[in-house]
Amino acid sequence: MSKNGLFQIGAVARKFKISVETLRYYERIGLLIPEYVDSENGYRYYGYRQFEILNTVRYLRTLGVGLDEIVRFVKNRDVGGLKDMLRRQKETVVRKIAELQRIERKIDNRLNWLFDAETVRLNRIELKLLPPCRMVAVKDPREIGNFLDMEPPVDKLGEKQKEAVLFLGKVGAGVSIENLEKVNFGKYEIFFLILDDEDIFDDGAVIRCPETRAAVVRFCGTHAQAGGHYRELMTFIRENGLKINGFSREIALIDNTVSSDDTRFVTQIAVPVE
Repeated sequence: MSKNGLFQIGAVARKFKISVETLRYYERIGLLIPEYVDSENGYRYYGYRQFEILNTVRYLRTLGVGLDEIVRFVKNRDVGGLKDMLRRQKETVVRKIAELQRIERKIDNRLNWLFDAETVRLNRIELKLLPPCRMVAVKDPREIGNFLDMEPPVDKLGEKQKEAVLFLGKVGAGVSIENLEKVNFGKYEIFFLILDDEDIFDDGAVIRCPETRAAVVRFCGTHAQAGGHYRELMTFIRENGLKINGFSREIALIDNTVSSDDTRFVTQIAVPVE
C-alpha cells in the first residue's frame, strides 16, 4: 500500500484473486478506472471505491451476467436497472437449464442403447412393438459391403440436421417389401435416421412413424452378414402367418464406430408385420 492508502494493481489483483491483465481489460472497457495513475511511471493505484465496484463485478459474474450488461449497470446504477438485468439473467439460466436437461436425456438415450445392445440375447427372433418414432429417410438403392458404403446416403441424411444427430444406433438401411417377399436381400433401397425425441431437425424432412409390430432379430456382425438372418426372419414370418407391411429397419447397434473388437459388433433387423 502506498500513495495515501491506495493499492497498486498487483496488490489488488492478489486481493481479489484475478489477474493484472483482467484489471487492465476492465479499465479499457470503462468498467473499472483506477483512482490514480502516476504520470511519471504509469503505475495504477486503486482505492476502496474501486473495491466496491470489483465486489459487484465478481458477484454478478458468479451469476453469469455478461460484462456488457455489467458495464451498463455500473455506469448507470439504478434499482430498476438491476432488477431488469437479474430478470434477464434468470431467463437465460432457465433456458440453459432446459437445454442441459435435453442434453442429459440424449446422454441417457445413448447409455440405455449401449446397455441394451450389450445385454440382449442374440440370434433369437421375437415379435416386438417398435415404439413411435420420428424418422428421416432417403432413397438410394445400393449394396452394402462395408461401413464406408453407407457414407453417401448418410451424408444425404445429414443435410438438413440443425444439430449433430447422426450417430451409431440411429442410422439404418432398409429392404423394400417387394424384395423381402422375393427373398432378395442383396440391395438396400432406403436409408433412414431414427431421431430421439430431443433431437432438433428440419421438421419438413421428418416422417412420424406410429407404433409398429415387427419380427426382430439381433446378431453378432455387420450389414455384410445380414443375408442369412433375413432368410430366417422370412421363414419365421411365413410360419406364423404374418404379412410384411413395411420396409425392414436394419441398424448397426455396435460397430467399429465405438468398438475395435468385431466380436462385440451387434446389428438389429426389424421387419414390420401384421
